[in-house]
Amino acid sequence: MPNTEQGLTQRIGLRLRAARHDQGLSLMQLSERTGGSLSKSRISNYEQGIRRMGLEEAKALSAALGSVTPAYLLCLDDDGLLSEQEQTLLGHFRAADARGRKALLKSAAEVGGKAAG
Repeated sequence: MPNTEQGLTQRIGLRLRAARHDQGLSLMQLSERTGGSLSKSRISNYEQGIRRMGLEEAKALSAALGSVTPAYLLCLDDDGLLSEQEQTLLGHFRAADARGRKALLKSAAEVGGKAAG
């Protein structure tokens, strides 16, 4: 792996570790939050920069953490940390049924001045 790729893999690992520590989670707890789709050792490998996660893994880890976006974890977006309010809103959205999600999206579009799709 060329140096620039290795550097990126290290940065991705550091972001994942920081997000996990911010949540106060162990590797095992984070693995459990992914429904076991990502093992403790695989997550550890990502954090150490031994392996680079792909998009699917970043999505699973982002959902399990609830505080970062997949793009942030993959170093594609430096503004991927969600505020406490954004995390709360996302939690409500995920907990809602289809009708509730539609209502939340409509409300958000009205507040934002754009029509809901």
